[in-house]
Amino acid sequence: MSSNFFDANSFFIDEKVNMFKFENQYNVFNDKGENVGAIKQKLTAGQKALRLILNKPMLPFLLEIQNAEGGVEATISRGWTFWMSKITIADPKGTVLGTIKQKFKFFKPTFQIYNPSEVLIAEITGDWKAWNFTIQDAKGAQIGVISKKWAGALKEIFTTADKYNVMVSPDYLDRESKIAILAGAITIDMVLKESK
Repeated sequence: MSSNFFDANSFFIDEKVNMFKFENQYNVFNDKGENVGAIKQKLTAGQKALRLILNKPMLPFLLEIQNAEGGVEATISRGWTFWMSKITIADPKGTVLGTIKQKFKFFKPTFQIYNPSEVLIAEITGDWKAWNFTIQDAKGAQIGVISKKWAGALKEIFTTADKYNVMVSPDYLDRESKIAILAGAITIDMVLKESK
């Protein structure tokens, strides 16, 4: 991957509310407040029609993480599901970087992230109501957070409820795992909404 989108360690996610569209979209900012990309949901006409009659948690979805130029950095997708879903993270060529398995425990969703060999590399757990999540590696050490806390100049930009910050420790150096973990973390709000 030639881009350095995932070299950053802090991302600010801002939902674009559009009442008349089925597809969700979020803008992605860096810690200087610069728009570095977007997360876009892609739906076919058939999927849009199915959303009117079927429960969203059953339906497939595809999210694209795009850079500022509109190039795809990674995709997150789920097929048809009738219980806890398995979500696939892939690079722009379709190579699987990891999978996410959801577990729900009384308003405390847990997302386990696995590498392509099905080895656990991280777990995102937290309180959905308070919107406070921790990202831990396979050994249980904290390597990041997802929260609604803002620092510095960004406080003025981000004030409403549908915005959050994803931060991964700069010391976490496994690039492929980092992409899988960040991709899972920055799309967490959309994944949770698709699961409701």
